[in-house]
Amino acid sequence: MKPRSQALLALLGLLAGALAVPQVAAQKLAGEFPNKPIRWIIPFPPGGSNDVLGRYLGIRLTDRVGQQVVIDNRGGANGIIGAELAANAPADGYTLLMVSTSWVMNAAVRDLPYDVEKSFDPIITIGTAPNSIVAHPNGAFRVLRDLVDAAKAKPGALSYAHTGVGGFNHFGGELFKKVAGIDMVPVPYKGGGPAMIDVIAGNIPVMFSSVTQTLAHVRAGRLKLLAVGAAKRSPAVPDVPTVIESGFPGYEVAVWWGVAAPAGTPRAVQEKLRKEFAAILTEPETLKRLTADAAEPLLLAPAEIRKMVHNDVRMWRGVAQTAGIRLK
Repeated sequence: MKPRSQALLALLGLLAGALAVPQVAAQKLAGEFPNKPIRWIIPFPPGGSNDVLGRYLGIRLTDRVGQQVVIDNRGGANGIIGAELAANAPADGYTLLMVSTSWVMNAAVRDLPYDVEKSFDPIITIGTAPNSIVAHPNGAFRVLRDLVDAAKAKPGALSYAHTGVGGFNHFGGELFKKVAGIDMVPVPYKGGGPAMIDVIAGNIPVMFSSVTQTLAHVRAGRLKLLAVGAAKRSPAVPDVPTVIESGFPGYEVAVWWGVAAPAGTPRAVQEKLRKEFAAILTEPETLKRLTADAAEPLLLAPAEIRKMVHNDVRMWRGVAQTAGIRLK
């Protein structure tokens, strides 16, 4: 063999070896991960749907990976405080963020200290559930029409609770005001849990929130479910009509939840997390839990999540303009 050919073969061998090193390192990294506790930031206070789902899945993930998943509730600013904390955390897989529709809605109505499309690596989606309209069980509203009639009789006299300007609950309330032709005053809270507590206590008459969050309190008689904001009735509460069935067409609002990590998290670690979450989300017990909480599984791959987030930001910007939602 000529010296030139020998040199070329040697060079190709070196290149192949160099390319193999990152792959071996990635496999080793995935094999070792996790070797310490994982922090899962829930950007809302305890009691909301993000917290309810996150805590359940955190327990299951702990069981599967053999390391403690520590739930870190960082409520405030409609989830922005917790999301910013996650965006600035080390991109090593040991910090996760619970994301939801509100995470995207924030980007539709305000400037953020992070970019929902660039500051995070999506891991997996969890599920989806319709919006609900709930009131105090002993209040004046037995059906949704009662609420609308009262609001029309005294415009601006009724208020409703939500988790922050531009969030899922706020969008749900403002869109209903538009389709029903009524005026209600939005009252912001730091999260769905605190908002719901005030409705249960009778301090505020109405709340728009996911069925997943409100269902346990509805079943316990602490809240009255007036309607669900889906195209069809929820199997979890088949006797409760939709908003459309109640006489207000054009109202369909749902929430989705997912898991994200800081941008730049090693691909091998992302894949391992995705594999573990996918296994949990397809377990019969988890599916039973989601169904009981009026949620449906939603398993999307990272590329699909990125596309959904991009499209949702554009869609909710349009809804915000139509509904007149603006950050003050």
